[in-house]
Amino acid sequence: MASLLQGRLPVNQDLLLMQKGTLMRKVRSKSWKKLRYFRLQDDGMTVWHARQAGGRAKPSFSISDVDTVREGHESELLRNLAEEFPLEQGFTIVFHGRRSNLDLVANSVEEAQIWMQGLQLLVDFVTSMDQQERLDQWLSDWFQHGDKNQDGRMSFGEVQRLLHLMNVEMDQDHAFQLFQRADASQSGTLEGEEFVEFYKSLTQRPEVQELFEKFSSDGQKLTLLEFVDFLQEEQKEGERASDLALELIDCYEPSDSGKLRHVLSMDGFLSYLYSKDGDIFNPTCLPIYQDMTQPLNQYYISSSHNTYLVGDQLCGQSSVEGYIRALKRGCRCVEVDIWDGPSGEPIVYHGHTLTSRIPFKDVVAAIGQYAFQTSDYPVILSLENHCSWEQQEIIARHLTEILGNQLLSTTLDGQLPTQLPSPEELRRKILVKGKKLKTLEEDLEEEEEEPESELEEAELQLEAQMESEPQELSPRSKDKKKKSKPILCPSLSALVVYLKAVTFYSFTHSREHYRFYETSSFSEAKAKSLIKEAGNEFVLHNTWQLSRVYPSGLRTDSSNYNPQEFWNAGCQMVALNMQTAGLEMDLCDGLFRQNAGSGYVLKPDFLRDAQSSFHPERPISPFKAQTLLIQVISGQQLPKVDKTKEESIVDPLVRVEIFGIRQDTTRQETSYVENNGFNPYWGQTLCFRVLVPELALLRFVVKDYDWKSRNDFIGQYTLPWNCMQQGYRHIHLLSKDGISLHPASIFVHICTREGLEGVES
Repeated sequence: MASLLQGRLPVNQDLLLMQKGTLMRKVRSKSWKKLRYFRLQDDGMTVWHARQAGGRAKPSFSISDVDTVREGHESELLRNLAEEFPLEQGFTIVFHGRRSNLDLVANSVEEAQIWMQGLQLLVDFVTSMDQQERLDQWLSDWFQHGDKNQDGRMSFGEVQRLLHLMNVEMDQDHAFQLFQRADASQSGTLEGEEFVEFYKSLTQRPEVQELFEKFSSDGQKLTLLEFVDFLQEEQKEGERASDLALELIDCYEPSDSGKLRHVLSMDGFLSYLYSKDGDIFNPTCLPIYQDMTQPLNQYYISSSHNTYLVGDQLCGQSSVEGYIRALKRGCRCVEVDIWDGPSGEPIVYHGHTLTSRIPFKDVVAAIGQYAFQTSDYPVILSLENHCSWEQQEIIARHLTEILGNQLLSTTLDGQLPTQLPSPEELRRKILVKGKKLKTLEEDLEEEEEEPESELEEAELQLEAQMESEPQELSPRSKDKKKKSKPILCPSLSALVVYLKAVTFYSFTHSREHYRFYETSSFSEAKAKSLIKEAGNEFVLHNTWQLSRVYPSGLRTDSSNYNPQEFWNAGCQMVALNMQTAGLEMDLCDGLFRQNAGSGYVLKPDFLRDAQSSFHPERPISPFKAQTLLIQVISGQQLPKVDKTKEESIVDPLVRVEIFGIRQDTTRQETSYVENNGFNPYWGQTLCFRVLVPELALLRFVVKDYDWKSRNDFIGQYTLPWNCMQQGYRHIHLLSKDGISLHPASIFVHICTREGLEGVES
C-alpha cells in the first residue's frame, strides 16, 4: 500500500534520489565506522538500511522520530574525524527524546546535501501535518508492519497478525466478518482505502456515541444550541460557550453543509474531543500567560545538574549534546564543571572520574547557539570552577568573546538595583552564577585603584576563598582535602553580577549578612532537613533570595530525587539529571509544560509573600481545598510493551497520581482490562481530596498488569492542577522519554468541587 499521504508529500528531486538509496558510512566512534546502504522507503516516511545495496534491509528510523538535521561541522564526533573525512560530507540526524544521534558520512558533498535537504523537507512536512494526516501516517506505518511480503495488500492471515501487533484480541469469526465487509473489491485482500475502512470498523467508540446521543435530539447531529448545552454543562466553558461552539464547529465539522448549518456530526464531535481543544491541558496555559515582570526569585526555573553528562557520573560520556538537549527542552539553568585542561584550555567533565572531557569553549559555543531557540528568557550558567588563575582568565575570555552581547556583564542600567531583575528585563541574556571577589556595590563604585600591595590583594582573594560555595559529596572529596582551592581571578569574578554564590550557614545568618543578589546551593539531604526543621523559614528565605538544590553525589547512576518537595518550599532552581527518564523528569516536564515551555513558572502567591505563614509540612488555612473526581472511561490504541512478542497483548490499567504537599501526595488505580490495548473500557471513578491545589501536579500512568512482577510502563502524561480542564477530555500519552505515543490516549471525565465534602479522610 502506498502511503495514505501519497499525493500530499512534497515532490522533490532530493527525495527521489533518496528513494534510490545511498551507500554511506555510519560512524559511532573513532574506531567504529561501517558502510551501510540507506534508502528512503516509497512511503516517504521511513528510512531503512542494509549492509549493502540489495541486502536484507531493516528499519532504521521514521521521519516522525527526527528532530532536526545538522551539518558535519556541528558534530563533536565528526569534528574529531576531520582528518579522515571532509566535514562537508558528514551530517547528523538528531532524534526526539534521549535516542542517540546518528552520524553519517556520504561519499560526496552533493550526496550529503541531498540527504540533509531531503530529510529536513520531510521533517518540516511531518511537523505541519494536521490530525487526520497524522492518523493516516500512523495507519500507513501499521500497514507496512503487517504487509509481511510487502506486496501492497493484506491477506486475512496478515490482518490477524497485525491485530496482535496492534494489541487487539478479537474472535476470529468476528474479525473475518469485518475483513469481508471492508474488502469491497472482493479480492480476498485489503488495499489502501479498504484497510482504512477495516480500521474504522475496529475503532467504533460506543462510549462517545452514547454521550453524543445524550445531547442530540435526533441522534444524528448536535444543533448549535445542543452543543452549547454540552459545552456549558459538561465542559464547564461558562459564558464563552456560545462563541466557542461556533468556532469549534467551524474547526472540526468535516462537512461543509454542517458548517453552514452550524451543526456538529458524530465525526465532528469525536474530532473535537480528540483535538487540542478537547485535551485535558487547558489551551490558555500553552502561551506565555503569566506575569513575567516579577523579580527572578519569584519563579520556578527549569534547572539541570551535571548538564554535560549523557550517562552516569563515573564513566559516562560528557558531551555538548547534553547542553543542546537541555536548552532545547526549555532548561534555563545549566551546570558547567570546569577543570584545568591540556594546552592551557579549560575542560568540562565530572572531576576525578572516568567521564570523558570536552573543551570549555565548545560548551560555551553550544550554549550561545542554542540558548534562546526554545525560550527567550534568561539562561543561567552555574559555574563549578576548579581551575588555576591562568585558566580562569581563559574562561572569562571565552565567555566574553564567544557570547558577546548575550552575556550580562554589568547591571542592566549601570545602577545599583534594589531587587533582582525580572525574566522580561533579562530576555535573551546569559547570566553567570559563581563566586565573586567583591560586592555588587563595590563593583559599581567608580573605578578603584589597583590594590596598593600584594598583601591587600591576597586578603581579597582569601576572603573570596572563605565565601566559596560548598561542593557536593562525590568521589572527588578526598582529593579536595589534599589540594587547596585556587584563588579567584578578577576578570572571571567581574562577570558574576546578579548571582553571587555564597555559603549557606543558617537562615538568620543569610538575613543578617547576605544581599538579595547572593545565592546559595543546597544538597538534597540538606534541603530536606531544612524543610522538616524550618519549613516556613525556608519559604521566607526563598521570597528574597534564589536557592539551588542539587542531587546527592552518591547518585552515581544519575538518578533523580522527587523535585516536588523542594518546589513546595519555594526553591527556584531544583536541578535534575535531565538525561535520566522517569517519574522525576515527568514531574519537571509537567510543571514546565505551561507558560510556553519557557522554563519560568511564577510561584503561587503564598510562596512569594515576604510575610507568608506557609509551612510545606504543616499547611494551614486559608487554602481553597478541592475535591477531584476522575472517571477513567476508556483507552485508545495503546502501544505494546514488548514489540518483539507478537502474541502478547497488554492488560492495561490506569493509575492516577497526585504530587503536592505531603498530605496531598497519593495515588489510585483502576482494575485492569484483560487482553485489550486497542480499545479497553474501564468506566471507573476515582476520588481525591486536595488541600493545596496550587502546588499539585497530576500524573496519569497507563500500566500493563503483570501478577508475576511489577506492572510494565505503557505511557504517561503529567500536568499542573491549574492547567487542567474539566469535562470529557482525552489525555494524549507520552513515552518514558516524553515523546508523543500518537494516537495512544485515554478518555476521562474530570470534575472539581470546592471543599472536601463527601470525601473520606
